[in-house]
Amino acid sequence: MQNQLTFKINLTIYNSQLKYMYFKSTFFEDYQLNDKRVTLGRTITETDFVVHAGHTGDFFPHHMDEEWCKTQPFGQRIAHGTMVFSIGIGLTASEINPEAFSKGYDRMRFVKPVHIGDTIHSEITISEKGEAKKPDMGTVTEHVEIINQKGEVVLVCDHLLLVKKNL
Repeated sequence: MQNQLTFKINLTIYNSQLKYMYFKSTFFEDYQLNDKRVTLGRTITETDFVVHAGHTGDFFPHHMDEEWCKTQPFGQRIAHGTMVFSIGIGLTASEINPEAFSKGYDRMRFVKPVHIGDTIHSEITISEKGEAKKPDMGTVTEHVEIINQKGEVVLVCDHLLLVKKNL
């Protein structure tokens, strides 16, 4: 039933590990509920904070003013939630499925703060499958959890996909 097309398109060295980015055709029928994949980790740096603030214009003191943050309950700078989302989702981008199209993200929550020096990874679980308006497509929901080095969930969201059926 599975018609797979796989091409390796890039090789990167990441956290001293080899990581391949490749195309892999995965059709609606190939997705199984509760299937799970886990990404490599990535340590958050001050450069991440500065670059993200520059890209977004979000220079709130919670992210950029170390001295002010020392007077606040968390005691240190807090990563932009949108940055944690972007990096966490970026970690999932090693496998490119030409049969699927992202429809967006639902139910995103910033569960716990992320700080400079924290290491995050993403865990992705197939949580729902359904029919789409077009009979040659189906919908797949991936539940995404971004987790820190302590095993704490720091961000959750659902990734909505429209996926071709293998007719």
